[in-house]
Amino acid sequence: FQTVRINLNVLQRLNAGNGYRLTDAWLKTLDWAVNNALENHLMVILDLHNFTDVAKDPVGYKPRIMAFWKQISAHFQDAPDSVLFEILNEPNGKLTPALWDEFMHEALAIIRATNPTRTVVIGPPYWNSIDHLKDLSLPQDDHNIIVTVHYYVPMTFTHQGARWAKEAAPLSGVTWGSAEDKKRVEDDFARVQNWSVQHHRPILLGEFGSYDKAPMESRARYTAFVARTAESLGWAWAYWQFDADFIVYDINKDRWVEPLLKALIPQ
Repeated sequence: FQTVRINLNVLQRLNAGNGYRLTDAWLKTLDWAVNNALENHLMVILDLHNFTDVAKDPVGYKPRIMAFWKQISAHFQDAPDSVLFEILNEPNGKLTPALWDEFMHEALAIIRATNPTRTVVIGPPYWNSIDHLKDLSLPQDDHNIIVTVHYYVPMTFTHQGARWAKEAAPLSGVTWGSAEDKKRVEDDFARVQNWSVQHHRPILLGEFGSYDKAPMESRARYTAFVARTAESLGWAWAYWQFDADFIVYDINKDRWVEPLLKALIPQ
């Protein structure tokens, strides 16, 4: 592995009463995570991950988002280039494409004030959907941007048994790996690649994976095929997730989930 994407859920800690200020203790913990990653030769993506909160009340959360990036940008302005900023994970809900365009440009301007060449990760609306790349409007003169997309197709396989996925929650035993399954991935990724070439933007497959209720053999097959297909197009990727639910590392047993590790990093 070459990169770790650190998911930051912190906006609920910020409010007007405390001046939307990140605490010293929180920043100290974040520094510990970033420094350990860098010492282990990993690139770091700092991902603002309060997407559910923002989706419900984007206008209410906007001051917190901007305050967060003003502080993080200043705090990491002297960090090496291998530290990247991801403005917001999976914009959705009431954070409409028009609002996301407004929020994204404003946050990017805040970042650029102290980090003019920092690589910033930005994805399209509707959960970073590949179908909504057309709704993503990026500044033409800023080339230090990586576009991220997330991929969990088909949800009936990747989210089977997941309680929050209404249609997939009652499903079990759904397998993956037919020629038709693979062709869909190839066709979907080809559309993204065409957009990438047309707009001169590199792609990060920022999330993909399958819930741990899916059959392991199919999970490994899906994971390997998606990763290899992304690599064949020159994309970077980040698997979702290290631990819990889509687990690739069992924290309690302190060991890798071997079939998924081998699918991601062929031995």
